[in-house]
Amino acid sequence: MVIIFRNVGFFQPNLQILNNSITTMTFLLSSDNVFDYLVYHRICYEQEKLTAKIELKPAKNFNLLVTLADDRQLLVKQERYNQNGKTLGEFQDEWRIHNLCQKFPEVSYLRNFLSEVVHFDVENSILVFNYLHDYQDLAEFYGKDEIFPTKISGVIGANLAEIHRSTFNKQYYHQFLQNSTNDLKNAVPNLSQGLEKITPQIFGSLPADGIKFFALYQKYDTLGKAIAQLNQEFYACCLTHNDLKLNNLLLSHHWESNDEKMIRLIDWERGNWGDPANDLGSLIASYLQIWLYSLVASKTIPIEECLRLAAIPLHTIQPSISTLVNAYLTNFPEVLETRPNFLNLVIQFSGLALIRAIQARLQHQKIFGNSGICILQVAKSLLCRPQGSISTVFGRDFLETIANSHLFDYRSVA
Repeated sequence: MVIIFRNVGFFQPNLQILNNSITTMTFLLSSDNVFDYLVYHRICYEQEKLTAKIELKPAKNFNLLVTLADDRQLLVKQERYNQNGKTLGEFQDEWRIHNLCQKFPEVSYLRNFLSEVVHFDVENSILVFNYLHDYQDLAEFYGKDEIFPTKISGVIGANLAEIHRSTFNKQYYHQFLQNSTNDLKNAVPNLSQGLEKITPQIFGSLPADGIKFFALYQKYDTLGKAIAQLNQEFYACCLTHNDLKLNNLLLSHHWESNDEKMIRLIDWERGNWGDPANDLGSLIASYLQIWLYSLVASKTIPIEECLRLAAIPLHTIQPSISTLVNAYLTNFPEVLETRPNFLNLVIQFSGLALIRAIQARLQHQKIFGNSGICILQVAKSLLCRPQGSISTVFGRDFLETIANSHLFDYRSVA
């Protein structure tokens, strides 16, 4: 067998012979070779190596932070390979988003809202970014002092609206984003994926709390029907992030004095042509989780009381959520012309995002306790009764604000 190594630029591994078959080995990034890699691709100079610092950043993919003497920092990321030496191709999807903003001058300004890509190596699934050291994780900012300035959420809503509006129903952008190697990514997604009936194979792999979640989820027939209906309403019409949450947003350290480049939307690995209601709904769900994860739930206390006694009450977050949506609709009113029920769909996507958050917690922490039951109840309300949930999520003042703004028919949400 002959093992033939793929050409990985300046790395020339040894040839080995095993049983006359052919295998390809992939270049794996490491702390030892990352600087040579950057020099080879003319991103750094050889003389900078002596003073450079290299730090491993724990993440889903393999991330290295390279700090140079002039305080320039580079984040070098390699997508992880499976046992067959394949990746999911998410970095190629992310690069396509950045490339879109470079190829079309009329949307080049959107780069101010994104991370800063320096280099993409498709062969080895490596992305290099300018590390934005003047920014902080928005989830950490909110968690540190538990303050929620509406100025921040207003800029987020406006920026997200610009991304959606500038690409809305423009098919040449859609064609550019299409992945010829995987047409399924451009199809309508299956929103019920992972929530179907438990099969014997799935049953054997679930933790005890996972079985408890599925039993409770499937007890409510209306939940499955609401998600199936939402799937039918799915309308892919613009560039979407598809994984919007607070820790995929960066906030400038100078946000109080400067609105320009105040917010960055990062980690576009799932970015594609999608439904804007999904993006906005997922973001609202991320705000709701601040409230829901502060619950101290108990079997002896009714769910309504648990929600009311949360350490971070919903009313402290509502102004940020309502400002977010107002800014979005003000900057992208066209979405309501084609989808008068847009706000109801946003609420439903928020409910679905909460269910996905429960599943993620089950996957990583194997936990579905009393707080999870409370969150599922909230998700059920959002999915099955979106119209009645609008005032609960945004606050009653929101209804008056949007009624006065003439953005859409007040009666549709009253």
